[in-house]
Amino acid sequence: MKSLQQFNHWKKQVISYSKPVLKKSVWQLVNSIVPFILLWSLAYMSLSVSVWLTLALILPASGFLVRIFIIFHDCCHQSFFKGKKANEIVGTITGILTFFPFGQWKNEHSVHHATSGNLSRRGTGDIWTLTVKEYADLSGWKRLGYRLYRNPIVLFGLGPIFLFVFEYRWNRKGAKRKERLSTYFTNIMIVGLVALLGWLLGWKEVLLIQGAILYLAGAAGIWLFYVQHQFEDTYFEYENEWDYIHAAVQGSSFYKLPKWLQWITGNIGYHHIHHLVPQAPNYYLQRIHESNDLLKNVPAIGFRLSLQSLRYRLWDEDNKRFVGLRHGSRA
Repeated sequence: MKSLQQFNHWKKQVISYSKPVLKKSVWQLVNSIVPFILLWSLAYMSLSVSVWLTLALILPASGFLVRIFIIFHDCCHQSFFKGKKANEIVGTITGILTFFPFGQWKNEHSVHHATSGNLSRRGTGDIWTLTVKEYADLSGWKRLGYRLYRNPIVLFGLGPIFLFVFEYRWNRKGAKRKERLSTYFTNIMIVGLVALLGWLLGWKEVLLIQGAILYLAGAAGIWLFYVQHQFEDTYFEYENEWDYIHAAVQGSSFYKLPKWLQWITGNIGYHHIHHLVPQAPNYYLQRIHESNDLLKNVPAIGFRLSLQSLRYRLWDEDNKRFVGLRHGSRA
């Protein structure tokens, strides 16, 4: 009880100096969207020179699309601007650029924050994870399906295609009218924008450049989301034992990236801070991390160590850690 009171007191202090600042938010919009459009245009013009030059421009363009998605993500949390309407407008626009409907993704992501690490409430806005015992009880065909789903080639190779072409083009079951309209509007605007660019610049060129940028940005986004919660000593508990603070600090990683990658990914590597204080805009996450000695000393995951997470497929309830599929087969 005392620790909860201390946390609430610290959180109030943090929120007081971590509210969105209009100047900072507008500047982040400029330094994210303008370079993206510029790189996209240069990639188109370079097609007549060299495909390799086009690819060299598509790679950073994909990085800036990830950065635009972080702005979209903050708008979904109502944390990028003080006003709700401003967040909705910018969130809808950045959602069109990144191919995600604002209403649907916002609602799904809020469920993710409320249930992250809760074994009793899996399946919305997360990467599906089975326990060792659950996997051992599956039939052979269902085991094969899970193995395929968790295979890196499927997850990061086919995952972006599934997200952009299928999952977020349709409304989820039980969606309310406002959410459904958001999805319809996003789809119409995407089709209209692609059609206009195809008519002006050529279908083959537009589909090649936009498709490659979306695919690479999508794969990078799935990887970031994967690493944020799929690491060896993360946190999973059933409803009666689950705790929000532990799920945030222990179940969300501090993914320590080089400064340029930290910038391009909008500080999302400070994911433990984001889950603790989702009201804070991305440009304050590092400052919050450094404001508390306990948070400053949380274990960090570097890029090399993060690659080991590809082995983790099952949650071992007995030992409280991620393990490979072999453990499930043995069980």
